[in-house]
Amino acid sequence: MATKKPVIVYGANGYTGRLVCEYLRELHLPFIAAGRNKKKIQEVLDKVPGIETVDHEVVEVPHEVGALTELFRGAKVVSNLVGPFIKHGPEVVEACLAAGTHYLDATGEQDWLLDAQTRWGDKFAAKGLLLSPGVAQMYTTGEIAAQLCLEKPGLDTLDILVLWKGFPTYASTQTIFTILKADWFHLQNNQLVKWDPLMTAEAVVPGQHETALVLPWGGTSHPIWFKNDPRVISVKALGGVLDRSVMKGVAATVQMVEEKIKPLSKDQQEIELGKIAASVQAAMPPRENPRVNTSVDSVYATGPLGRAHCVIHGNSNYKQTGLLQAYAALSLSQQPPKRVGFASACQAFGHRELLGILRSFGLVLEPSITFQS
Repeated sequence: MATKKPVIVYGANGYTGRLVCEYLRELHLPFIAAGRNKKKIQEVLDKVPGIETVDHEVVEVPHEVGALTELFRGAKVVSNLVGPFIKHGPEVVEACLAAGTHYLDATGEQDWLLDAQTRWGDKFAAKGLLLSPGVAQMYTTGEIAAQLCLEKPGLDTLDILVLWKGFPTYASTQTIFTILKADWFHLQNNQLVKWDPLMTAEAVVPGQHETALVLPWGGTSHPIWFKNDPRVISVKALGGVLDRSVMKGVAATVQMVEEKIKPLSKDQQEIELGKIAASVQAAMPPRENPRVNTSVDSVYATGPLGRAHCVIHGNSNYKQTGLLQAYAALSLSQQPPKRVGFASACQAFGHRELLGILRSFGLVLEPSITFQS
């Protein structure tokens, strides 16, 4: 069944999937909400206020390349929210390539980005299609801040901090525990260098007197996006949640994985990490409250004779992700991206355009930027 609607939200029954559908409704963009369980998707959409005001339908589809290709054919873009992506992403990307649709996801898995870039980047580019993993607050909003700093020529090193108040959703938790098996990298002199997985730091948080406990958080997508940017030679990104007790737990879990789980076989690693993930977060967190669930993205950019600092304060990081996905889908339904093949949201749609949509929906403050030279 080939679709005539421009957007497909795959994994629409999840926390972020619902938010993408909500913002597609606000942007008046028709969509198909797809996944493996039609009943669950319908139950989620029934709770979206005003969902009846947008043209949409719910489709059940098996997680197989053939069935997904048939569903995707005729659409402009697929927003894939079925993670962990290193496990479940290949089928969706292959189906997008076969169907001729652009691909978006909200991943933070460095190994998935590197795999996707290597296996499919050139193939998507050859077809004039966008392959854009990591369209999400924890990566895109920080990249917006970095790009604003880089508007000043001569800066080549990025020090990125991404923090938010809240707790990961069930799907995010599964992804977090998946990346514990992988190597994490930062960019140093144009080379990807492995982090010490046990590394933690105390970060000075803009806007408060207390420091925060942070870690590489899987390395994040930033070093991958900027590796082929001629302006940039080095990128380090640290982050996490602002709840210190949660971050202590994450650091302890990383150490336990290094000592007790990584020596196991790959299959046994999957089983043990799945058990831990389920015990940490087995249910969806409450809907975000903008007075509680705040975010801060801070970037220092330095060069031989200059420096810049950009801070973006925001709220509701999952809502930011939902809106970024929906806006990217809207843009792709109306015009080609600024870059095809493997590209970040900022590279594909423009960092100031993305900042503008976040600002227009009240999810971030005007960035605070200082320059020195």
